[in-house]
Amino acid sequence: MIIRSLDDIINTERDVSWGAGKSRRLLLEKDGLGYSIMETIVESGSQSVLEYTNHLETCYCIEGEGWVKDLATGERHEIYPGVMYSLNNHDKHILAATTRLKLLSVFMPALIGPESHNLREDGGSSSY
Repeated sequence: MIIRSLDDIINTERDVSWGAGKSRRLLLEKDGLGYSIMETIVESGSQSVLEYTNHLETCYCIEGEGWVKDLATGERHEIYPGVMYSLNNHDKHILAATTRLKLLSVFMPALIGPESHNLREDGGSSSY
């Protein structure tokens, strides 16, 4: 059994600045479960073009407001507490935080640990 709290994670190597906020990684590849779970903070006013070519991601909003836009279809969806979105096709997307967002994020396969985004000013996506 694995038991961890955010207090165990904050200010450790599992507390990663991902480019537009923090990713507090509660489970990683070395934990042996095949997926990662983390608290993801997205800073207010940020807009990030993202794409996960090696992972699938699902996010559940706990706090804050924002939106996610599928760049293949142009569809935009509001994010607020209680909303879940899943990037089930390695979807290239924009994640925007109108206010500070707190998300519960699950990645499969699991993250190794230090992955972070290289957010580009030219609108290109960051991927890992």
